[in-house]
Amino acid sequence: MKGKIPSIFDFIPAFPRNLFGRRETDFRSNGILTLGAEIELQLIDVESQNLAPRAEEVLKMASNLSKKIKQEFYLSTVEINSDKCSNVQEIEKDLNQSLDFIGKISQALNLNFATTGCHPFSRYADCVITPSTRYNELIDRNQWLTRRMTVYGLHVHIGMKSGDDAIRFNNFFLNFIPHLLALSASSPFWQGDDTGLASCRPTTYESLPTAGHPYRVKNWREFEQLCDTLKKCRAIDSLKDLWWDIRPSPSYGTLEIRACDGLSNLEETLAIVAFIHLLANWFNDNGNWLAQVPTSPLWFTRENKWRAIRHGLDAQLIVDMEGATKPIAQDILEWLEKLKPYQKKLGYQQYCKTLQQVVEKGSSSFRQRLIYGKTASLQDVVKFNVEEFVSRTPIYS
Repeated sequence: MKGKIPSIFDFIPAFPRNLFGRRETDFRSNGILTLGAEIELQLIDVESQNLAPRAEEVLKMASNLSKKIKQEFYLSTVEINSDKCSNVQEIEKDLNQSLDFIGKISQALNLNFATTGCHPFSRYADCVITPSTRYNELIDRNQWLTRRMTVYGLHVHIGMKSGDDAIRFNNFFLNFIPHLLALSASSPFWQGDDTGLASCRPTTYESLPTAGHPYRVKNWREFEQLCDTLKKCRAIDSLKDLWWDIRPSPSYGTLEIRACDGLSNLEETLAIVAFIHLLANWFNDNGNWLAQVPTSPLWFTRENKWRAIRHGLDAQLIVDMEGATKPIAQDILEWLEKLKPYQKKLGYQQYCKTLQQVVEKGSSSFRQRLIYGKTASLQDVVKFNVEEFVSRTPIYS
């Protein structure tokens, strides 16, 4: 517009290039349909069963595994990262090695660990933030909303060929956020209360405009334009400030699936990673599926996500714009049937048996409520979660 007074933002580059001439949104492929997994661990005091701000001790002991065990926002949390892997069998070997090391730390420090979506009774106001300029800036920007994020998730990276492929796969996986939430639901309790939800963890994020359900774009160019605008108007400082359920990670060359609660044990963690990898392989061969399925409006996908948050595997999934529904458990089993050729090809049959077991017997949230129903003790629920973490398998008895 003629005579317009320029804003200061007109002179701020959105994502400036680094010393190597790259921008943060430049997509650098690092393998196609490769895998990586990140698990967030609760540090549990052996006596009180409450969260313990002892991450600095854990990280000091883990210094020879510094690339695998990392600090997180709170001192009562650490994160385990896998290497880049070709399949879930490699992820399993990688994570088992890290958990073996965590077991030694647990004994040496007299400290327990758990990996459910949130701690059943800890108070976020009591949690200690890890000293960090970035973390302090997040608190300053988002205040109480960031303070509440004492939650724990499973993040799965899938290698992408290009940015445009990342967006195609992103739009595919948007249809499966409810399924992944229902299968992984492990956060029924919050600050000592039964929330009535299968998964309360997602609700701690969704009050932030750059968290929760992703903004839908058609291609990588649109994603870059979106990120440039968010950066320019100071909605974000970097792509790390996009806490979406699914987000492209151009520096890693991956699509990152972030919707899942933390699984209480390794067996179910691997099963979820396998499900994600199977879906990715299926879509790689059936890319025209998106063109055959109408693009769902925001209310549709939000309602299905909410139903999974509230009811978990008992949710009724909306399946068309006429309002028809079907049990989400049935839809998961139908997809597992559709994926059987890929299960055989990748050798994932055992992981899928675990998924079927979760559908039939219930998620971690269901098991935690059973324990609380018997003992009326959230300390006993924490002990049970620790037991499942240590055993690396769900305990149904």
